[in-house]
Amino acid sequence: MPASSSSPSAEPLRLAVDCMGGDHGPSVTLPACKAFLAAHPEAELVLVGQPEALAEAARWPRVRIVPASEVVSMDDPIEVALRRKKDSSMRVALSQLKAGKDGSPALAQACVSAGNTGALMAVAKYLLKTLEGIDRPAIATVMPNQTGGFTTVLDLGANVDCGPEHLLQFAVMGSALVSAVDGKDNPSVGLLNIGEEMIKGNDTIKRAGELLRAAAAHDQLNFHGNVEGNDIFKGTTDIVVCDGFVGNVALKTAEGLASMISSFIRTEFTRTWWTKVVAVLAMPVLQRFKNRVDHRRFNGAALLGLRGLVFKSHGSADAFAFEQALNRGYDAARNRLLDRVHDRIVATLQALPASANEEGGDAGDKTATAVHAA
Repeated sequence: MPASSSSPSAEPLRLAVDCMGGDHGPSVTLPACKAFLAAHPEAELVLVGQPEALAEAARWPRVRIVPASEVVSMDDPIEVALRRKKDSSMRVALSQLKAGKDGSPALAQACVSAGNTGALMAVAKYLLKTLEGIDRPAIATVMPNQTGGFTTVLDLGANVDCGPEHLLQFAVMGSALVSAVDGKDNPSVGLLNIGEEMIKGNDTIKRAGELLRAAAAHDQLNFHGNVEGNDIFKGTTDIVVCDGFVGNVALKTAEGLASMISSFIRTEFTRTWWTKVVAVLAMPVLQRFKNRVDHRRFNGAALLGLRGLVFKSHGSADAFAFEQALNRGYDAARNRLLDRVHDRIVATLQALPASANEEGGDAGDKTATAVHAA
C-alpha cells in the first residue's frame, strides 16, 4: 500500500462503507472496518446495511449506522441496481457523498464498496455525476513492479471503447491520483501500445499520443511515451493509460499469472519429502515473495472522474484486503484527490491549443466546453 506524504486534514474524515456488498458481506466488511478504526483513531465510519447484520458495530466508537433494506447482488443487472433497488446498501452508501438539499455538507468524504462493479459505476455516475471536463469516469488501481514500487493502471474496465481525448483525461486523472496518494508531484505517464515507436498502434492510440505530447509540451503532464505490457511490471512509468478492454485483460492476465506461479511453486515444494525439507529452509524467502505479489495488498480501485471519491474492493476480498481499500479511500480523501483531479483537468485542457480538441469529435468539444465553463 503506497504511503501518503501529505499531512492529514484537521477535520475528522468519514468513509461511507457498503457493508453488504461483495461475496461475503458483513463477515468481511465489519472485521475490516474494526481494524481500520483501530489503525486510524482520527477517522470515522458510516456503515450502511441491514441493521440486524450490523448490530455488533452499533457499540463501536466513531461509527454511525445508516440502514438500507436492500442488497445489490454480484449478478444483478445494472438496471436492477439503478432503477429497482433504490434502498440498496450500495446506493445509500454512495448518497452519503452528496451534500444535503439544505446545503449541509456531505456526511462522508469517500465511499468504499465490494459490490458489483458495473452496478457501482452506474449508480455512482447517476447519483454523483462527473466532474467538469470529464466525459467518462475510469477505474484505476496499482500493480506491483520490479522496482519495489507500484504502477497505476487505468482504465480497467469502465470504458471498453475510448477516443483519444478520453485517454488524455485518464492520464490527467491518473496523475492526480498518484500525486495525491503516493506523494509524487510529477508522475510519469506511459501510453500502452504494441510498441514504443510513435508509428505503432491504431489511429486512436496515435492521436492519443499526439494529445499527450501536446499536454507535456505545455508542462501539464510528464509524458514518457508509448510503453508495452511488460513495462507495467518493469516500473518504466508511474502510470500506464489504456482503454478499459485492454486494461481489464491485462489485469486479469496478471492476476492469473501470479496465481499460476504460486500454484507451481507450491506443487514443486511438496512433490517429495526432500523438496518439503527444502521448502522449510526456503520459507522466509517464499514468504517475502508471497507478500510482494499478494494481490490483497493492492486492493481498492479508484473510480476517477466522479463528483465524489468512490473506491471498489474485489468482491472476493477478505478482511485484510478490504481494509486496504478503506486505507486507499482514506488517503485519497485526506489528500484532496477530488480537488486535484478537477484542478489538473482544467489546467491541462485550458493550456492546450484549440486544435488539440478539434479531431476529438463531440467528446472533445464537450470536454473543452465544460472546462471553460467551470
